[in-house]
Amino acid sequence: MSNHKHEHENKTMWVVLLTAVTMVVEIIYGVTTRSMALLADGIHMGSHVLAIGLSWMAYIIIRKISGSDKFSGNSDKILSLSGYSSGLMLLIFAVVIMIEAIERFYNPVVINYREAILVAFIGLFVNIASVFLLHHDHEHTDHNIRAAYLHVIADALTSLSAILGLTAAMIWDIAYIDTIAAILSSLVIIRWSVGLIKDSGRVLLDMKSSGHFNHHHEDHM
Repeated sequence: MSNHKHEHENKTMWVVLLTAVTMVVEIIYGVTTRSMALLADGIHMGSHVLAIGLSWMAYIIIRKISGSDKFSGNSDKILSLSGYSSGLMLLIFAVVIMIEAIERFYNPVVINYREAILVAFIGLFVNIASVFLLHHDHEHTDHNIRAAYLHVIADALTSLSAILGLTAAMIWDIAYIDTIAAILSSLVIIRWSVGLIKDSGRVLLDMKSSGHFNHHHEDHM
C-alpha cells in the first residue's frame, strides 16, 4: 500500500473520531436541554460519521487486500466506488436540507437564535479542524479522500451559512434569511456531489475521465 493511501487512512480515522465525539456531545446536550437545534445537528453529524467512515473503511480494505495474493482486481476501483457512494450520500443530504428549508418558508417556526448560533459555531469549528486534517496534496488525491474532504467542506459551508443567516435574521427579525442561506448552501453542495458522482462513475465504467486527477491515478499504485 502506498504511503499516501496509508496517510489518508490515518487522516480519515481522526476525522471520524472527532465527528463522532461531537455527534455524541450534541445529541446528549440536545436531549438534556430539550434543544431541537442541537439534537438535529447531532443527528446530521451522524450522517457525516457514516460517509467519512465509509472512506476510512475503503482504505482499510485496500490495506488488507494489497497484501493478499487472492485479489487480482484494480484496488483503486474500491476508492472510486466509495467516492461514488459518498457522493450519493452528499446529494441526498443536500436535497433533504433544501426540502426542509422550503417547508420552513410555508411553516415558519420560532427560532431560539442564540442557542442555534452556538450550535452552528460548534459545528463550524469541528469542520474547520476536519478540513485541515483531510487536506492533501493535489497529486496524491483520489475519489475517496476527495469525497471525505467534500463532506467536511459541505458541512462547514452549511454551518457558516447558518451562522450568517441566523445572525441576520436575529438582527433584522426576518426569519426567512436563514432559509435562503440553507437553500443557497444546498445548491452549492448539489453541484459538488454531482461532479464527484460523474468523476468516480467514469472510473468505475472504465471511461476516459475529464476529472482533475486521473492522469496521476496509475502513477502512485
